[in-house]
Amino acid sequence: MTDGPPGSHTGSIVMAMTSSLCTSGEELWFPLLMRAADRAAGGKTNRFKMGVNAVTMVTVLLASLTPSFATQVGLSEKVLVFPYETDFSFVALIPQKEMALRAFTLCMRVATELPEERQIILFAYRTADYDELNVWREKDGRVSFYLSGDGVFFRLPPLSTFRTSLCLTWESRSGLAAFWADGRRSTYQVYKPGHSVRPKGTVLLGQDPDKHLGGLEATQSFVGEMTDVNMWDSVLSRSMIQAWHYGHKVPKGNIFDWASLEYELSGNVLVVDDD
Repeated sequence: MTDGPPGSHTGSIVMAMTSSLCTSGEELWFPLLMRAADRAAGGKTNRFKMGVNAVTMVTVLLASLTPSFATQVGLSEKVLVFPYETDFSFVALIPQKEMALRAFTLCMRVATELPEERQIILFAYRTADYDELNVWREKDGRVSFYLSGDGVFFRLPPLSTFRTSLCLTWESRSGLAAFWADGRRSTYQVYKPGHSVRPKGTVLLGQDPDKHLGGLEATQSFVGEMTDVNMWDSVLSRSMIQAWHYGHKVPKGNIFDWASLEYELSGNVLVVDDD
C-alpha cells in the first residue's frame, strides 16, 4: 500500500463508507454525507488527519442517517413541518410513473412566515442537466415556475402563516399555464408551448438542488408547513381543482398521491398530525 499523508487511508475508508450508501438512486445524498463526515473530522483543514475516532464518529453518523433515507409510504392526514432554515433538510418524493410530461396539475397546501423578500422553493424537480420543473415564491412576492430555463411569474395573494391551497396547471399543446390560489384561477399565461418535461430526475420538497449532486442553499430553503402534495399528468378541470381545495374527493394523483406517497426524509423535517 502506498504511503500518504497521515490519516489519508482513514479518509479513503470514510469515502468508501459514504460511497457505499450512494447508489444510482441516491446520488443526491452523497455531498450531504461527505459534508457531515468532513465536519466530524474537524473541517476541511483536518481532512487528512482523520484517525480511528473520526471513523468511529462517521460510522455512527451514517448509521443514524441511513434510516432517514428509508422509503416510507403514505402521508394521509399528515403535515410536513420544516422548522428551520437549513441546507440539508428536505423530503425526496418518488413518482408513481416516469415524469415525461406534456401536461400536469400540481397541487399543495402551504403555510410560511418567511418574509416576502425571501425567496422560497416550493417544489423542485431536477434531472442531471436541468431544473425541469421548479416552483418558487420570489423575493418580490410573486409566485413562479420554471421549465428548463426562464420562468413565468404570477401575482397571487401572498403566502402567509395561514394555509394556502395552491395549484399549478400547464399543458404543452397551447402553452397555457395558470396558478390557482384557494380555488381561484389566475390569468392564463402562454409559456413554452411544445415543451416536454423530461423524466429520470429527482423531486425534492424543501430544497432546490442547483446541481444533480446537491448544491443546496439555506437561503432558498422552505420553512413552514406543507401538506396534500398531489400531481396528475393532465390538466384538471376547474370543478376538480375547486373540489380538491374544499377537501372533497377527486381522482387520485397518478404521479404523486399524498395518501399513498412514497417519500424519504432527510434532516430536520417533522411529520405531524394535520390537526
